[in-house]
Amino acid sequence: MRIAVIGAGVVGLAAAHALADDGHDVTVIDREGPAAGASRGNAGWLAHTDIDPIASPNMLRQVPGFLLDPLGPLAIRARYLLPILPWLTRLILASRPAQFARSVEALVSINALAMPAWDTLSTRLGMGAMIHRRGALFVFDTVARYEAGRVKATRQRAFGIPVDTLGPHELRQMEPGLSNALAGAAYYPSAAHVSDPRLVTEALFAAAGLRGIGFARATASAIATEGGLRVVCEGRDHIPADRVVIAAGAWSRPLALGLGDRIPLDTERGYNVSFPGADTQIARPVAFDGHGFVATPLATGLRIGGAVELAGLHLPPNHARTRALHTKATRFLRDVPAFETGTVWMGFRPCIPDSMPVIGHAAASRHVVYAFGHGHYGLTQSAATAGLVADLIAGRTPPIDLSPFSPTRF
Repeated sequence: MRIAVIGAGVVGLAAAHALADDGHDVTVIDREGPAAGASRGNAGWLAHTDIDPIASPNMLRQVPGFLLDPLGPLAIRARYLLPILPWLTRLILASRPAQFARSVEALVSINALAMPAWDTLSTRLGMGAMIHRRGALFVFDTVARYEAGRVKATRQRAFGIPVDTLGPHELRQMEPGLSNALAGAAYYPSAAHVSDPRLVTEALFAAAGLRGIGFARATASAIATEGGLRVVCEGRDHIPADRVVIAAGAWSRPLALGLGDRIPLDTERGYNVSFPGADTQIARPVAFDGHGFVATPLATGLRIGGAVELAGLHLPPNHARTRALHTKATRFLRDVPAFETGTVWMGFRPCIPDSMPVIGHAAASRHVVYAFGHGHYGLTQSAATAGLVADLIAGRTPPIDLSPFSPTRF
C-alpha cells in the first residue's frame, strides 16, 4: 500500500520505518524537514521507567505554588489563560484518583514496549551506538522529598521497574559533579538516553532515504476522503495514498478536526540551554525533583532544560525561564558554564490533558491513523508507537490495550 506519514519528527520517522518493514510504499510529508519541532531539542531521555502521568493528584497540589512563581516549573501566560481553560479543566478531571490510576496503567503498558522497540529499531538501522545505557538519577534536595521518592520507588518496583535509593555519600560517589546540596537520589539502572535527539532523528531520516522511503517537503492542510484518500498540501499537487498516518506533533489538531475529531491537543512549551563541548560534569541524565528541570550529558554537550509553560503556538518565547533553569542548575551542579556561552531553545511538546498520546483511527476514515500528543514522552514512546501504528494498518491485534489512547475517549 501507499502510505503517507505526515510529520518528520521522531514519531513520524519511526512509524515510516515500521511501515516500510511491512513492505509498504511510504512517503513522509513535512513542511520543514526532519527534527524541526520538539524532536530537535528535547532532553534526550528514554524515560520508560516513568509511571506517573503529568495529570496527577500530586501535580494539582503543587499547581498553586508553581503559579506564584512566574519562572517556576509551571507557568501560564496571561494572554493564553482563556484559550487554555477548557484544556486545564480536562487536566483537572484527568487528575482525579480513579482516572489517574487508569492513566498509570496505560503509561506503564506503552513504556514497557519502549526499550525493546528502540533496541529493535536501532539495531536494524545500525544506530545502537547512539543509545547510552548508563541509567538515570532523580535527585532530592530535602529529606522530605527523598522520603517521598522512596515511596514512589516502592510503587515502581511493583511494576517491575528496577530502582535503587541512594544516600548523599553514595550519590556523590556516583556523580561527583553534583553539589553537596542534595539529600539523596533514586537511581534507575535500566534508564537510557540518546547521543542527541536531533542527531538521532536525522539519522532515522537518512536511513529512511537509503531504504527508499520518500520525502515531500510540503505543508499538509487537510486529508481528503471523498473520491479517494489524499493529503491536501498548500501550493502543490495533492498526494494520493491508500493510508495516512498523522504524526505532526503540535500541529496535528487541525488535521484531526477536519476529519471530525475534536481532540484537545495543546502544547507545553519546554525550554533549555545547551553548552557544546561541556559533557564531563555528569555521566548520566539527572532530574531535580521539585524544581522542574533535568540535565543530560549529550554527545554534543551538556543540556539543562525542562519546565512547562502554557502559551500556545504563537506567543514569543520567554527565555527568562531558560535563564532561571540555569540559575537553579548552578545550585546543584558543579562547574556549570556561564549562561551566555550556551545556546537557548524553546520547543512545543504536543500534549493531551490526560497525558496519554492519541493512537487510533480517525472518525471519518479507518484508513487514517493518528499518532500524536506524546507530551514529554515523544522520544521514549516513538518506536513503540510506530509498531502500534503498523499493527493498526495491517489489521493485527496490538500487544497492548489501545482504548486509553483512543481518539474517541474525549
